[in-house]
Amino acid sequence: MKKLTVLFLLFAAGTLLAQTPAARLPNEQWVSLFNGKDLTGWVEVGQEKWQVENGAIHGQGITKEYGYLRTDKKFKDFEMYLQFKADADGNSGVFFHSDFKPGTATVTQGLQFEIDRHLGNHTGGLYGDGREWIVWPAPELEGLIRQTDWNEFLLIVQGNRYICYLNGVKMVDFTDPKPKSFDGYISLQLHSGGEGNMWFKDLRIRDTSGR
Repeated sequence: MKKLTVLFLLFAAGTLLAQTPAARLPNEQWVSLFNGKDLTGWVEVGQEKWQVENGAIHGQGITKEYGYLRTDKKFKDFEMYLQFKADADGNSGVFFHSDFKPGTATVTQGLQFEIDRHLGNHTGGLYGDGREWIVWPAPELEGLIRQTDWNEFLLIVQGNRYICYLNGVKMVDFTDPKPKSFDGYISLQLHSGGEGNMWFKDLRIRDTSGR
């Protein structure tokens, strides 16, 4: 019995180590993207409602159109940490290398790391750049999203390699053979349909473009 217990503990420890992100978690080298008080450093795209409540960014769908909240600065290569929570069934995501048709919420470039609290809807997967789904998590990982609570994202973009960790577990690690966008804004999304009710907080980034 003791031997089995030791083997189980070794297996569990190995599993946790395998799930530990290779990127450096937020420390003094990381820069905050959100001051917890207002939307300084962010630009609203579209007509949806974005405001700060209880130290978090709250995005609500009030029309049937798409809505985005993008950074005022473009990023190429980076590591990004954030927490998110979905209070409704609306689809969301974190875009990178994104840009928009001037004066509209029409995306002209960029990929997104998917957020959808419905199980089996590929949270952590990659979608966009006119190619629709590019890669999604393995089936056994689809249930890792906390449907009614806060979740953690660690997103890594290095050249044409894109990595996503959800709650400490690697969801995708994809090297794009035909990348279409290489630089652009980071954008929080509210999907069309008017059902979006998303919360984001503790958004931090480590720019690695010069590495």
